[in-house]
Amino acid sequence: MLRARTMRTLLLLLLFIYEARSHAVSMPNFVLLMADDLGIGDPGCYGNKTLRTPNIDRLAREGVKLTQHLAASPLCTPSRAAFMTGRYPIRSGMASRSQVGVFVFSASSGGLPHSEITFAKLLKNQGYSTALIGKWHLGTSCHNRTDLCHHPLSHGFDYFHGLPMTNLRDCKPGEGSVFTRALRLLVFTPLQVIAITLLTLAVLRCLGLVQVPPCIFFCLVFLAALVLGALLCFLHYFRPLNCFLMRNRDITQQPMSYDNLTQRLTADAAQFIQRNAKTPFLLVLAFLHMHTALFSSKDFAGKSQHGAYGDAAEEMDWSVGQILDVLDELKLANNTLVYFSSDQGAHVEEVTVKGEGHGGSNGIYKGGKANNWEGGIRVPGILRWPGVIQAGLEIDEPTSNMDIFPTVVKLAGSPLPEDRIIDGRDLMPLLQGRRHRSDHEFLFHYCNFYLNAVRWHPQNSTSVWKAFFFTPKFFPEGANGCFATHVCFCHGQYVTYHDPPLLFDISRDPRERNPLTPTSEPRFREILGTMQEAAAHHAETLRDVPNQLSLGNLIWKPWLQMCCSSSGLSCQCDWEKQVGRGSG
Repeated sequence: MLRARTMRTLLLLLLFIYEARSHAVSMPNFVLLMADDLGIGDPGCYGNKTLRTPNIDRLAREGVKLTQHLAASPLCTPSRAAFMTGRYPIRSGMASRSQVGVFVFSASSGGLPHSEITFAKLLKNQGYSTALIGKWHLGTSCHNRTDLCHHPLSHGFDYFHGLPMTNLRDCKPGEGSVFTRALRLLVFTPLQVIAITLLTLAVLRCLGLVQVPPCIFFCLVFLAALVLGALLCFLHYFRPLNCFLMRNRDITQQPMSYDNLTQRLTADAAQFIQRNAKTPFLLVLAFLHMHTALFSSKDFAGKSQHGAYGDAAEEMDWSVGQILDVLDELKLANNTLVYFSSDQGAHVEEVTVKGEGHGGSNGIYKGGKANNWEGGIRVPGILRWPGVIQAGLEIDEPTSNMDIFPTVVKLAGSPLPEDRIIDGRDLMPLLQGRRHRSDHEFLFHYCNFYLNAVRWHPQNSTSVWKAFFFTPKFFPEGANGCFATHVCFCHGQYVTYHDPPLLFDISRDPRERNPLTPTSEPRFREILGTMQEAAAHHAETLRDVPNQLSLGNLIWKPWLQMCCSSSGLSCQCDWEKQVGRGSG
């Protein structure tokens, strides 16, 4: 009797251990690594022979390399919204109708709506520990500086350490400004007009041709002083008010310091993994590299063959290696899906006043960030999961960064939301060889709010058709970007509209150099008809939602401005070291 009871207890214990192990295996960890403005031609595993990326290359050797991986948008904010939600950014209102397609002020009221469901929110409900370290760029607050309605902690992340906005040239003294064109229009042009008006009135008065009251001169001088004062305030306050680090809900460094910044964020990411080694976790490490201002620590500065850009890229690769090493040391690699990508293509127009290129390489592909030529949306896509995904595999099927949402959510054991359209597709059947074709027959390429192009990969065909309804006007003529405006815009005088649409077969012409015609492609009108019909059907699935990137949501609102001190707008503090020592 005692022996039988002991055997029963032992069997129950073994069953409990088996179920616990099965549960652990069925709930893999996720490490999602997102670069910023990294071109598909930058990593060695995508063909670069001189930029050293051994750790990214290692991921590709040990996992699957996607060669037609596409960003849902060629700009930071909408692309990251799509990545987080698995939905085209137009569905969440994260697609601008104006020239400004991203958030440029921390005290803007727009952001990823709370009604949107991120993969972090669903994984948190499944018992995952969730963290986002690095760049967010999806808004901060709605009505007051403390509501943090768009903050990562309001979207399913337990822990946040990083930049709520984005890295900009204006964040690093001496690196110039992204607002040069706007300042010229809003400041220097009015000052010139005022100066010419003053000079003209003074000459006319001296010649006795016009009687000009002194108050007119005073008003013009006062107006010039106001404009100049506004410029000086902007130049003085922009950096501390917009370039700061947060840990959860608190500002820890304002303005942000670039000193060993990559090392600090990488160490925090490693500590998060160590703290959660025995529980399922989701880590999104969103690098500030390769967006300008470029930066790197003394261990990497001046060491690459590609100037400041190469130094920063090689430092980012080092960070990838540190995360992989931690997974190996803790024996977590076999139960962790690692994903590496970039939010869009390299920014080809990033050239300093000295003529140094600060943008990356998009390889053979045309265009870059902010346009939907392949160089703007075709990005690195690498997934590794030893023992589950075949090592060394290369897949040339169309996939999207929206696909990470359903892939991660399903692997975590969570059902997909049924009250909304999810545009991403589960990648696991493709990655494991259970399917050999992408589930995306059609993909829709938006330039902000506007449908720019349609991609069609027909069943039982190797062709990948791409039809453009409009294309950006590159400047100067023959250039590979919109250098006059720093980025390409999406409507009006800045684009050329095409009727019929411009058609390419990407499978045969990946450089997009030779648009097809009814003469060169007998099925020209039939193909375009099918794609236009798909675009019309897609449009029927869209709903009117509040525009998070409207002018009203983009402008700076003083009541939303976060500041780590109470003494006006000085906003100077550095608690990174103190807080960092206590967070591990």
